[in-house]
Amino acid sequence: MLRRIAEHLFWAARYLERAQWRARLVDVNYNLLLEVPPRTDDPWEALLAITGENETFKAHHSHADERSVVNFFTLDRDNPSSIRRCIDEARTNLSSMRHQVPTEVWLEVNRLYLESSGWPADALGLPSIPAFFTTLRERFYMIGGVIQATMPRDAAYDFFEMGTMLECADNVARLVDVKYHYLLPRLEDVGGAADGRQWAALLRSASSLEAFRQIYGNAMRADRVVEILLFNGEVPRSARFCVDHIAAALARLAGRYPDSASPHIEQGLLKMLVAAGSGTSVIRKGLHEFLLGFTRECSAVSDRIAAAYMTID
Repeated sequence: MLRRIAEHLFWAARYLERAQWRARLVDVNYNLLLEVPPRTDDPWEALLAITGENETFKAHHSHADERSVVNFFTLDRDNPSSIRRCIDEARTNLSSMRHQVPTEVWLEVNRLYLESSGWPADALGLPSIPAFFTTLRERFYMIGGVIQATMPRDAAYDFFEMGTMLECADNVARLVDVKYHYLLPRLEDVGGAADGRQWAALLRSASSLEAFRQIYGNAMRADRVVEILLFNGEVPRSARFCVDHIAAALARLAGRYPDSASPHIEQGLLKMLVAAGSGTSVIRKGLHEFLLGFTRECSAVSDRIAAAYMTID
């Protein structure tokens, strides 16, 4: 029973976090392109690079324009990671576990599911995009608030927490990697106005722009952005914050279920962050290679969590 509960709650959390991340990415990219004229013919391809879905997209679309990419990320039922499909999967995983989560959590997730099921084909018409994503962002904030306010800090919460934090850690690593190696290909742009706006957009995607300004002011620098998104354990969507919370949840589960516990599941991620040191040092040593290793380790951690708490022998 524990393993079935763990799997459903873990994946419900991952799908909710994935849907929220994708909504934030589309919304921020849309507003960025209003502020900064695109330098390429396909400014929306960056989102496909972040999520690693170029091939899946090209199987159904010939050109990565605004309409096709926004639809692919949001409404497309043929895309297993579209916002609509993620909401469907989150609701499906929670529906069989309704007795394990507070009624308020189920009602908010089900409400979002019913709304997404009724999204019309023209929901993402040009005048509607800002309002659509503003409303969607508020829905996700509501769900997050209800989870924090109503869920007992028991095993169910720990599995939910691990799913959320692992998805977030993986996403922020992909986000930083693509920005650093894809979004700004021209050396002459580094440090310019467009560069600053793009780093600010990246921070907004991770809900970290205000935290950055509180610490560093308005001076955008790559090493500072990398520092706050990867290494600052006080910023809620940073990689370090996520890994610390995964470790805390695993420690609580080990205390509750010592026979199922597998020691040091998350230690690979923590050791990588500690060894990298800081934003400045990881850029000097090789940011791209570090982030590739980090995302691979996120996948390995997911497998180890599944083996310890979800796989039925």
